[in-house]
Amino acid sequence: MPKITKRVPGTIIHHVPAATRNYVGCPSIVVLPSGHYIASHSYFGPGATNSDSFVYRSVDRGKTWERIADIRNQIWSKIFFHCGSLYIIGTDHCDRRGGRLNGKMVIRRSDDEGVRWTEAGGPGDGLLSDEDGYHTAPTALLVHSGRIWKGFEYAPEADRKTWRVFVISAPIDSDLLDRTSWTRSEQIETWPDYQWIEGNMVLSPDGEVVDVLRTNDCNRPKEGFGEEDEPAAIVHVSANGKQLFHSTEDDKVRFPGGGAKFTIKRDPKTLKYLALVNPQNSPNLYRNALSLSVSTDLRNWRMARELIRHADPVNHAFQYVDWDFDGDDIVYVSRTAYDDELGGAHRAHDANYLTFGRVESFRSGL
Repeated sequence: MPKITKRVPGTIIHHVPAATRNYVGCPSIVVLPSGHYIASHSYFGPGATNSDSFVYRSVDRGKTWERIADIRNQIWSKIFFHCGSLYIIGTDHCDRRGGRLNGKMVIRRSDDEGVRWTEAGGPGDGLLSDEDGYHTAPTALLVHSGRIWKGFEYAPEADRKTWRVFVISAPIDSDLLDRTSWTRSEQIETWPDYQWIEGNMVLSPDGEVVDVLRTNDCNRPKEGFGEEDEPAAIVHVSANGKQLFHSTEDDKVRFPGGGAKFTIKRDPKTLKYLALVNPQNSPNLYRNALSLSVSTDLRNWRMARELIRHADPVNHAFQYVDWDFDGDDIVYVSRTAYDDELGGAHRAHDANYLTFGRVESFRSGL
């Protein structure tokens, strides 16, 4: 790794030179019962296979990291712990590989904290679909009412405004590698001239399973998105996991940061909902500011504190953040674009670092 002369915020887990045309994507993190941290990421870009994930472990609360595994044919993935094992769920490739539009749904399991992983070769061992076209991200899963829930999207064509939203769920005590364990909901379409992607499964204040989705980036009028705000979309899921419901009037939520990927979780102590977001509050800002956002009802959000900001939005970003609770702290991983001795990131979107950060005593000021 080249020597870094300008301080990158947080702890560097991985650095890749922009000249490789490999860019860090899909950061994900989980805190294990052992106290160890597991993080993962993928690569995207013209130099990447657009199909692989890489796994890291920290045994000292994020101070140092070791790369422990490479997983082929696993991308857009969330790493999580469930019933004594570590899992990673996503797709087998993204939309830049081999002319195929997105990938097949896949899940893998590790029983040794991420060193060795199962192969997703068929419907009984992790291949959850035979057809291509699926998309997801390192967003929140939910365990509720005896089931585990994860949001996905289906892409009938490349235009994201045509993508459809759905949810998969499985009994918590089932074999998650077995396709027959999973129930798929119906698919629903987005609002006209919007994208719905990267949904988070959370429990509403009323005890209902909902999927809270990213919609638009207010700085993308050239792509045909019609509104200048950043709403999030709330999709309601039936108890059996098969039907989805949405009201454009009631479930379109003002959500600063809703134009970039976010992860929402509910604090088990305060019962408040938290998200790490990139608020787009100026035409000149992209993802160069990261903030902690809070809500009591999933509908009214406020910024609790700003965590990081860089003055330059063109080549600096802290984005696609995934996070987990660690006692009174939040720990997170970021797709970070920042300076290095090789000229820095190609642009803010094309991150050259995977970084780790901590929000100490996050409940202070909520």
